[in-house]
Amino acid sequence: MDLAHPPTPTGTASRRSGPRENCLELRTQVRRLTADWRDAGRYRPRSDAWLRSFDLDFSKELAARGLVAMTYPEEFGGGGRSHVERLAVTEELLRAGAPVAAHWIGDRQIGPAVLRHGTRELQEEILPLISSATAVFCLGMSEPEAGSDLAAVRTTGRRVRDGWRITGHKIWTSHAHRATHAYVLARTEHAERKHQGLTEFIVDMQADGVSVTPIVDLTGEHHFNEVRFDDAFVPAHRVLGRAGAGWKQVVEQLSFERGGAERVLSSYPVLVDLIAATAEAQGHELQGLLGSLTARLAVLRRMCWDVARSLDAGEAPVQQAATLKYLGNTFEHDVIDALRSTDLCRDAARDSVFGQALLASPGFGLRGGAAEVLLSMIAKQEARA
Repeated sequence: MDLAHPPTPTGTASRRSGPRENCLELRTQVRRLTADWRDAGRYRPRSDAWLRSFDLDFSKELAARGLVAMTYPEEFGGGGRSHVERLAVTEELLRAGAPVAAHWIGDRQIGPAVLRHGTRELQEEILPLISSATAVFCLGMSEPEAGSDLAAVRTTGRRVRDGWRITGHKIWTSHAHRATHAYVLARTEHAERKHQGLTEFIVDMQADGVSVTPIVDLTGEHHFNEVRFDDAFVPAHRVLGRAGAGWKQVVEQLSFERGGAERVLSSYPVLVDLIAATAEAQGHELQGLLGSLTARLAVLRRMCWDVARSLDAGEAPVQQAATLKYLGNTFEHDVIDALRSTDLCRDAARDSVFGQALLASPGFGLRGGAAEVLLSMIAKQEARA
């Protein structure tokens, strides 16, 4: 298995003719683009690039080539392609450690959610902005003192003339300081169960009453933020789906977040270095470890493709995505740990390949749902089977 240039699995489904040829052509295009940018010194590959490496110019370059919003209908500026074809592109971008954070959230989950649940007015307003990489989205989900309990929402939305007023506090909001729009989950009804009475909104980050406070991590990096909403106005058409019935949509939306290649390939630059170290190593222990990781990666990539095919079939593969994220988290930690068997771990500077991955690794098991949450979802599905 050539990890540096992963093949497209045989039999990949697509809505276009020649699906394998389409995927190979897309992979080649992305490889050339990222190589050109690297050779020109316009970016340095890094782990966790989809969250930590932000370059709006690169995202706009991808959009100009039709590599953003690939699965959206052409009438909204999208490519009308399959999720399988999109996966081929995202794998290559992650493999290259490319700076894709500017468009990633909007492209990955906000656009598909708007397509599924948004009004025609909302689709016409938001989707072209995502397709052109003009809109930068952040996620207003997590709240202080709530931990991984997404339903423990204290942020409220009250109905007013022509819209809603949002008041509350979100935390760990990546790139909120750069975002043009926020997805916000708010409580709009008091109900017996905490999963009831929730509503999803699309909020302008420039609106009155929205403020952003940076959270600088231990390495000195700033991509996390706190966001406060102080009676911020949201027009009525910016409700995503039906007011008060947002929980089902949230769970469905998370399948877009949890089921992608970023749950498997965030530490890929580390794996590349490990391959190089193994080629020079004496003995079979490190080679055996790499063989095990390679086999696991092949299985996880196949699971990514299964999720993509389910999305192409119009399904919301919630349990599949949860399983992939749970196994992917473990795999990515094991890739980083494997470097401890080599001399590469001696360079733990924060800008080294090992240092970047090590500092990012605590977040692998938290963002998108902690392990306990994922295991609960998987167990419930097994119980129904």
